[in-house]
Amino acid sequence: MNVILIAVISLGVIALVAAAILYLASKKFAVYEDPRIAQVAEVLPQANCGGCGYPGCSGFADACVKAGSLEGKSCPVGGQAVMTQIAEILGLDAAAADPMVAVVRCNGTCANRPRVNQYDGAKSCAIAASLYGGETGCSFGCLGCGDCVAACQFDAIHMNPETGLPEVDEAKCTACGACVKACPKAIIEIRPQGKKSRRIYVQCVNKDKGAVARKACTVACIGCGKCMKVCPFEAITLENNLAYIDPNKCKSCRKCEEACPQNTIIALNFPPRKPKADDAAPVAKKAEATAPKATETPKSPETVATEAPKAEA
Repeated sequence: MNVILIAVISLGVIALVAAAILYLASKKFAVYEDPRIAQVAEVLPQANCGGCGYPGCSGFADACVKAGSLEGKSCPVGGQAVMTQIAEILGLDAAAADPMVAVVRCNGTCANRPRVNQYDGAKSCAIAASLYGGETGCSFGCLGCGDCVAACQFDAIHMNPETGLPEVDEAKCTACGACVKACPKAIIEIRPQGKKSRRIYVQCVNKDKGAVARKACTVACIGCGKCMKVCPFEAITLENNLAYIDPNKCKSCRKCEEACPQNTIIALNFPPRKPKADDAAPVAKKAEATAPKATETPKSPETVATEAPKAEA
């Protein structure tokens, strides 16, 4: 009986000592987590797309709480509404962020960029890009395998079977950047959506010299620099035979669009241009020349009879 009692007491003492050690260790190595992190994470959409630049929504919530400021931070999926809620939780000001959208900077359709060979391998842009330059003469353009479509969690990008190019649905796009990361040719860019969804950009990434680029694609940028010369806001730069429009400097005057001889610059969602006075004048003259001449109204016999005596006098 004494042996059993001693064993029970011994085990009790050991358990008590172990509990005390665990308690002290938990206090010493305790990691404090701000309860606001969980509150912010609850507001976030939990898409874990990485578009905010952090590893998932929990990482973004932790960064928002610890930074003490929301400047430069944005949730592309939740948008301004979510950022306003986060600001209310943290007692901070939510800086207004311009809505962004993914833009496909390649216009190498089947008509503009003829096929010169055929790829017979795994349907993956990443694999195709590592093996060769593509099925056309342009080694910079879209490969058309749809890696961007597979990467999009929001069903915002699809391949057009007629053009062979991806198309972005602005209503669904959250500018998370998943399609940008998935594209091995870097033809997709996140740009400001613009007022009334109007934006101007160079729809080409070909860096070859003019003659080579034009041979590969009829609407390729040839690096002539005409767009850069006419831009009054210094929004266009020319590097490696390729023009680029800075969306933060562009004022949408559309002068570059008119100056581009290749029709490479795209002005999206703008109203049709009004005809200029110089263009309207030849049209008016042509219309005047082709219009039927007014015929003289024949005079009645009574009028001729009354005018004859006046002529004799």
